[in-house]
Amino acid sequence: MVKYFLKYFLILAVLICDLSFSQTDDIEKSKQELSKIKEEITRLEKELAQKTKKEKKSLSALDNISKQNFLLNKMLADLRAEEKQKQNQIDNQIKTISEIENTIKTLQNNYAKYVTSTYKNGSYTDWESLINAASFQQAVIRIEYLKRFSASRKKDLVKLEKNKSDLITAKQKLQQELEAQHKITLQKESEEKTLKQKITEEKKILNEIKKDKKLITNSVNEKRKSEKKIRDLIVKLVDEAERKRKAEEELRRSQTLASNETKTKKEIVASDYDVDLSTVKFSSFAEMKGKLNWPISKGKVVRGFGESLNPKLKTLTVNYGIDIKASGDLSVKSVGEGVVSAVEWLPGYGTVLIMSHKGNFRTVYGHLSEVFVKEGDKVNTGGVIGKINEGVEGNILHFEVWNGRQNVDPITWLKK
Repeated sequence: MVKYFLKYFLILAVLICDLSFSQTDDIEKSKQELSKIKEEITRLEKELAQKTKKEKKSLSALDNISKQNFLLNKMLADLRAEEKQKQNQIDNQIKTISEIENTIKTLQNNYAKYVTSTYKNGSYTDWESLINAASFQQAVIRIEYLKRFSASRKKDLVKLEKNKSDLITAKQKLQQELEAQHKITLQKESEEKTLKQKITEEKKILNEIKKDKKLITNSVNEKRKSEKKIRDLIVKLVDEAERKRKAEEELRRSQTLASNETKTKKEIVASDYDVDLSTVKFSSFAEMKGKLNWPISKGKVVRGFGESLNPKLKTLTVNYGIDIKASGDLSVKSVGEGVVSAVEWLPGYGTVLIMSHKGNFRTVYGHLSEVFVKEGDKVNTGGVIGKINEGVEGNILHFEVWNGRQNVDPITWLKK
């Protein structure tokens, strides 16, 4: 029984150790990423501070603060992921402590039984076993049994002391993990506070811009240009997915032809995206046509799919999706099960999030003020992914649906 517990504990410890090293590497990468983001935010803050009073009411100033908010959202996404990883390490450490304590308890119980038995029956020497035996063969068996039993008890004592030492180390490690998690949480809360201040600052600049019709026109035009850049992002994602698919097919062929193939899947399909964007395990997106939930709780479509005329500015533009003016709750939800494949910032548009779904479908959520997910995150249908930002035209969410490289009218996909 003791051997079983020890074997189980050792296997568990090795697995937890490997996982811990992997998570430590991820956290180290996250720290480097956070450092780069902070440097970029500092650069933008200095750039904005150097602008004149008049320049601080311009579109470039609005873009500056908008990009700062985008970077802060990225930082917060990394901190949330780091906080989650740290929680996993804490959970693993608690599990390790529990396993050690169970092993110690088993060893103590076994040794207590040995001591009780010795007290009641006394201990036998080799000579006593020989004299009391019915035969010489029985005496030999008894002596061998007692030797092994005694050796086993000594091993148990050694194991007991080692486990007690391991328990002290594990508890110290847990305390370190808890302290590290507390620091991450404090940093996250500090950055969340900073983001709220930046959003308030952005609204002040926006209110000044709303007073100037020319600036409003320029802002809308800049946003329309950015919509074309969204299309470029989609094409890039589609090309990347196609390249990976072909690479995986080539991998399967090479493995079939040669059993000594040394290349791994990771080596063959390496790409610009270091996160898992696979949609294989998701439910069919195509089957949800006409049944998709809306990305916001309540709103009105103010600009439809395709060509549209702006009644105020008298300009004709092409919309790759639809614009929904939100009322009340500004939370943005994923319309279907998917994976976050891109979170980007575009001038005049702010933060744009792209979700990949099964069957080469993608949805786009544009003009966000806050983002609660990061690239590679798997999101269920209805999962909150962000909040709508305020623009010169109000709290408007830009929403697109893509089938491969072809954008389609979202209205035909959403519930009536």
